[in-house]
Formats: sequence, structure tokens, C-alpha cells
Amino acid sequence: MKGVPQALIPCVTTLTVFAAAVLTVSCSGGDTAIDPSEIALAVDAQPITDGRTAHRPAVPGVRGLVTAGHPLASMAGMRILMQGGTAADAAVAVFATLSQVEPMMSGAGGNGFMTIYDSATGRVFSLNATGAAPAALDAADLEPEALHRGMQAGVVPGLLGGWIALLERFGTMTLGQVLEPAIEYAEQGHPVDPFVARSITRSRELLGRYPSTASVFLPDGEPPVAGQLVTYPDLARTFHKLVEAEDTARLDRRGREAGLRSAFTRFYRGDMARDMVRFYQRNDGLFPRADFAAYEPIWAEPIHTTYRGYDVYTSPATSRGGLEMTMQLNLVEGFDLAALGHNSAESLHLITEAIKVAKSDVYHFVTDPGYADVPVNGMVSKAFADTRRALISLDAVVDYPDHGAPPGAPAAGGRPARPVAGLVVADTTYAGSTTSFSVVDGAGNVVVATPTLGSLWGTGVVVGDTGLFFNNGTRVGSTSPYPDDVNYARGGQIPILNNAPTLVMREGAPFLALGTPGGETIGQTQFQVLLNVIDFGMSIQEAVEAPRLAIAADPNFYKPGAEITVQIESRVAPGVLRRLRELGHEVEAVAEYAVGSMQGVLWNPETGTMVAGADPRRMMYAVGW
Repeated sequence: MKGVPQALIPCVTTLTVFAAAVLTVSCSGGDTAIDPSEIALAVDAQPITDGRTAHRPAVPGVRGLVTAGHPLASMAGMRILMQGGTAADAAVAVFATLSQVEPMMSGAGGNGFMTIYDSATGRVFSLNATGAAPAALDAADLEPEALHRGMQAGVVPGLLGGWIALLERFGTMTLGQVLEPAIEYAEQGHPVDPFVARSITRSRELLGRYPSTASVFLPDGEPPVAGQLVTYPDLARTFHKLVEAEDTARLDRRGREAGLRSAFTRFYRGDMARDMVRFYQRNDGLFPRADFAAYEPIWAEPIHTTYRGYDVYTSPATSRGGLEMTMQLNLVEGFDLAALGHNSAESLHLITEAIKVAKSDVYHFVTDPGYADVPVNGMVSKAFADTRRALISLDAVVDYPDHGAPPGAPAAGGRPARPVAGLVVADTTYAGSTTSFSVVDGAGNVVVATPTLGSLWGTGVVVGDTGLFFNNGTRVGSTSPYPDDVNYARGGQIPILNNAPTLVMREGAPFLALGTPGGETIGQTQFQVLLNVIDFGMSIQEAVEAPRLAIAADPNFYKPGAEITVQIESRVAPGVLRRLRELGHEVEAVAEYAVGSMQGVLWNPETGTMVAGADPRRMMYAVGW
């Protein structure tokens, strides 16, 4: 697989950052196997000579914090907090606003995961809002590109149902109240961000391929320019229909919960589902109404491990990222990272090796639990980490290994083995496009969420007049290219995501909330930022901005022996890169700010205060109250 290019399409713009800090953001373009719109903006920062280790200030909060992928999304969530809403209420406002301020990354027709802390009970919950592939899907009958883009690609929209499930369990406000900021922006408009404008321009061919999409994003045949006021009237009407269903139930005096359930029913089983299915039927799509009617979001126990005395909670299958991150932590817990030094050749070598070992296991075992058993407890056990840690040498590089045998794994022959033959579709992974945010309310409730459309713009198809893209979860990456693999694209099976919103607890109280976009790099990025805080004692903003690495596999992470490239942000010292090459790593220096786009919240256990960080690699923006 080609690495991230050092030059993206030439452009320069500015981002206004909280507390009036201004960054010059530049990007440039070139050929790459990784979707360039999933690569964060590179910041052309002036050399820091006054001892600063972060460009932005961390943002304090007393009654609430929101840190999200766009300033308008963060402010939408803050509006709800200031009206007395909970973190769950504010999270749905953020979700809905992201649908239009980052339309290529997230939307109500996409999928996602949430990790929730309920201060009343002291418990952590996981919500899986991901839909299955159409029951009628037969990947063998389709060309590879058809699984990636277009009318045959895509999965049932899970995220909208997840919004409602979150409100039902942890919210206090109505759907109409929390959708109000997003409806205002959709009807009255907002100035399109330069990052979004460039993404539309780069994806012009895809967006112009389908009339329903072109009418929204290429009005009069042209993409919008940065700063142009854009509206999304179709999306506004979709939101209004949901609110109408809720209002009808509430006017019948059936209560708030009945109103939320009525909105859910209208979307998945009522006239809105009927209209979406008719659109697909007219265009040779695969969705019948039964696929929508069968959908329900899944409440699940989060993945849990301990790391140096901290409790780490994150998303379970159908996410790889949560298991990957916790397994990586277990592997490096046996080493003294702090003694090796932050971003030294020795620590980066150790981090890289841990990522490789963990990925070899998650790519073999993690799948839709409804299709096959996943040995979760064995994979996150310290005993399994001890056996896998034996693969890691401090002075040599291990080839990308085969999977291990965690406790509880099926016996040989009990599940399909990872094949090296039998390829039906192209085996190079398509990159993902995602966003992430965290919300904390005055009562101490926390929602960390990572929604996604899959690839940039999802299927590329706006579904009729809904204003919604569906997640293209049938693509290689979320699915395996090998027909005998547990993650091959199958009808009715939920494809795998890498999203892993994470909450770290200390002595029963929240300590660190974090999440990132980045497709394949999500588990890798969150792993490194968590190490930055716990092992290297960084503040949240320092931890978010610090240089990091990501590994890529050619052709993919399903195959033992795949060729591994270590992509490292070029702020890392040249001598460190040279030493990594001497150890045997294939190293590629990428742009200074290129891997992921973190957001997070850090609590100070000594003072009881909290601050939020937001990544300059994209449009991340934190606000506090």
C-alpha cells in the first residue's frame, strides 16, 4: 500500500481557534491509496522557540465541555447544555449538526459507536449504532467497485436509531429540542469550511455521478467555494418529519418516550423507510423494507482492561479499534515506556511492534458477534498479552505475524481460517472517513462518540430527497476480500468498523475521554495519545498535538507477512527515523500533522477540574461553560 503523500492538493487557508488563536493550515495533493480527505490537514506551523509544546490552549469547563469536529457542532452541543440538557441531549445536537458541517464524514444515514458514562450509577455503557448489509447481498455477483460506491453498496443506516436510543436512555429533552440547532443551520445556512469545500471539489466526479447527490452538493454543476453560504433543505425536511412523528405521539399524551419511539418507527418502518426503499428499487438497489424494519441499535458491555492502575473502557465488536487499543496497552504494559523516552526510536519501535501484533489478532477474530463468536475475554486478558509479548524484541523488527490463540478461541476447524487464496474482490483496503466528539455535562455525565460514513461520502448516493448518505460498509476494509473469512461481505451481517470512543477511569471517576477519526489508524492514534497522558505525563492538548505514527499494510492486515510501512509525522527528529530504519522498519516521513484528528477531555483528580483538547490537524474545536 502506498503511504500518505507529503503533498496534497495545493491550498492555504486559516482556521480560527478557540481563544482567538489563528493557525495557517496548508495541504497539497498527489496519488495515494489512502483517501486524501481522510488525511488530516497539515499545519504549516512556525518553529516553536519559546518552549511551547502545543499550538492551542486547552479549554476549561465548569458546567460542561464539548469538543467536536467543527466549531458549529461544538456550539450546537453547548446550546443544549446551557438549556439544561444532559450530555446525551447535547450529543444528538452535535451528531445532527455534523451531518452538514462535515457532510463527507458523518450523517444520520451513517453508523457509529458511543461510550457513555452515567454519573448516577457510576457505570459505563457502549452503544453500537451500526446497520447490517442488505439481506439480498451476494458479493460474488458484484464488481469490486459496486461494493464500494453506488446503489448496491451500503448498509442499513444505524446512526439515526442510535441517536434516539441515546435520548431514550440518558436524555431529558425531546428530539425536536435537540435537533433545533441543526435544523436552523440546514434551513438558514452556514459558511462552508475550506476543508469541506476542498473535499467536494476533489470528489466532484463521484458527487456528480448520481443526480440526487449532485443536486445537493453541486448546485448548478459547480462545487461551493470556501465561505459560501450553503443550505440543506432536504435534510431539514427529513429532520422535520422525525419531529412531526414525535409531536404527534406527544400530543396524544403518550409521553416523551413514546414520541421518540414514534420518530424511530417512522424512519425505520413507516413512510420514510418506504420512500427510501422505493428509491433503491427504482435504481437497482438491494434494500427491501424488511432490512430497515429489522434494525435496532445494540446496547453492549464495553471492552474493558486495566493499564497501570487505570480502567479503560471502549467499544466492543463490531468494532476492531476498541479491542486493538486495549490489546496494545496490555502488550506495552510490560515495558517501561517512560524510561525509553517520548518519541524516542526505542519507544516508537515498541509502539509499532505492539500495533502489528494486536492487529494480527483482531483481523482474524473480530467479527459481527451475531455471525461468529469473538473470544473477547481471552483477547483482552493479561495472560494472552504475556504470550503475544514474546514476539516483541526491543532491538529487532518482527514480520507481520499470524494470529495467536487467545483463551476461548474456537478450536482449529471451528471457524473459517484467514485465507491467502480464493480472492474474489480487490484486496487493497479502501480508507475510511469519520469524525469524533466528546461531551461532558454539569452532572458529570460523559458521551464519547465516533460516527462515520465509511469512506469519504459513504456510498456517494444521496438517498432520494432525504439529504442522507448511507455508510458504504460493504467495502473492502470494513469487509474482507476473502470469501472464507468471517468478515467477507455477507447479506444480513454487520461489517466491522474501527471506531473506538474511549473512556479512562481512575478510582471510579472519569479521568480521560478521547476519540478520533482516521479509519485504519483510529486504534493506533488513540493508543498513542493515551500513552502520552499516562506514561509521559502530558496535558490533553500536548497529548493531542504531539507527533505520532501509523502503520499501513500491503495489501491488507488480513494477511500474515503483509508488507508493513511505518508512516511517521515529520516533526519527529531525523535521527529517530534513521535509527528506526536501522532496526529494520520501512519508514516513511509524512506531513507534520497528518495522522488522525483527536479530541479529548482530561480531568485533574487532585483539583476536580476538567479541560478539553482539540486537534489542529482538522477543524476540531473545543468550547467550555
